[in-house]
Amino acid sequence: MKAIARQLRITPRKLNLIAGLVRNRDVNTALGILQMTPKKGARMLYKVLKSAVANAENNFKQERNSLYVKEIVVNKAVTLKRNVPISRGRVHPILKRSAHVHILVGVKEQAAKDESGHTQQKGTELKSAAPKKTAAKKTSGVTKVKA
Repeated sequence: MKAIARQLRITPRKLNLIAGLVRNRDVNTALGILQMTPKKGARMLYKVLKSAVANAENNFKQERNSLYVKEIVVNKAVTLKRNVPISRGRVHPILKRSAHVHILVGVKEQAAKDESGHTQQKGTELKSAAPKKTAAKKTSGVTKVKA
């Protein structure tokens, strides 16, 4: 469940700062943060995230409350090169950068209970509290311990 926006007229660096605010957050929280952030990039990301949520609801029949922002990738797109004339016939370059945004929305997995009653996330294993043993290597009568 994803949405893509291409050729956004904002630098990828500025857009990535805003994307960092909403990565790995609940969709409703992320939309609220983007709506209240007074930046141009926040308005752009809001539209793309809203589109990703609509794709999840309409195409994949997911509930909005079970969605979270799984991944946001901001890449650079084409750069428009312009010049400003200065004294003595010289020019200073101006680079008008643009960005691509890929937003991936995932479904929160429910916590599963194992036979001992501990809650654990799906796909993770319970780790024992026993310390790790270090392997000893014996070379020419001297024992070396590898950490």
